Amino acid sequence: MIQRVQSIFLFVLGACMILSLLFTSWQKINATTSEQITLNAFYLTHVKNGEVISSKPVYYIAILAIVSALVAFYSITRFKNRLLQIKLGALNSLLMAGVLGLHLYISRDAETLFAEPQYGSYSMGLYLPIAAMICNILANRFIRRDENLVRSADRMR
Repeated sequence: MIQRVQSIFLFVLGACMILSLLFTSWQKINATTSEQITLNAFYLTHVKNGEVISSKPVYYIAILAIVSALVAFYSITRFKNRLLQIKLGALNSLLMAGVLGLHLYISRDAETLFAEPQYGSYSMGLYLPIAAMICNILANRFIRRDENLVRSADRMR
């Protein structure tokens, strides 16, 4: 039953979480002092005049994103146990909320690294987990719809 709609949403969810590892999620650039702060799933990097001033590892974001993708791919294979799929969807929601929360917390903390009043800009690495959360909501909706259909068919017998 891999061809079900919820399987497609779960696959897109996993792909979004894997792709979020490859893209930058937040960046702040000061053109006058040629400073740049970049956040991705692995590092928060502060660069000035082409040389790295500091590089803080934030691997826990990448770990949460990878676990979320693995849970989504595992959930695809559990198509016969819809209640387990619903539980895995709830777990995945918590993992993705953790990824988003950590991205936002670290980016807000990094805003203070240089005293420019302008704010940094969010990019694809932050928007992909948001798209994954939407896919998770849709997948859970279709899983529940299938479960309700099976339960109503069992009552008819």
